[in-house]
Amino acid sequence: MSVSTNIVEGNAHSSPHEFARFLQYALASVSELEGHIQLARDLELVTEEDFTHFLARIVDVRKMLHGLRKRIRETATGNGKQAADNG
Repeated sequence: MSVSTNIVEGNAHSSPHEFARFLQYALASVSELEGHIQLARDLELVTEEDFTHFLARIVDVRKMLHGLRKRIRETATGNGKQAADNG
């Protein structure tokens, strides 16, 4: 829940720099979630199959957040406009 909350809160700020900061918080929350799911597996609260499924989704979300954060930071520094003009 805190992953999506950090994204929404960051998007509410007018500065791309602030949005990127909240995306970093969201990435930290994804890491926290990964730790929780690993603990749940170790305590045999979830099956190995469910763990593998959850971990794959966590990896996907992490990749998306890194990509979004990179794009926002490029926009904040003006590099995104150059890349768009060249494409």
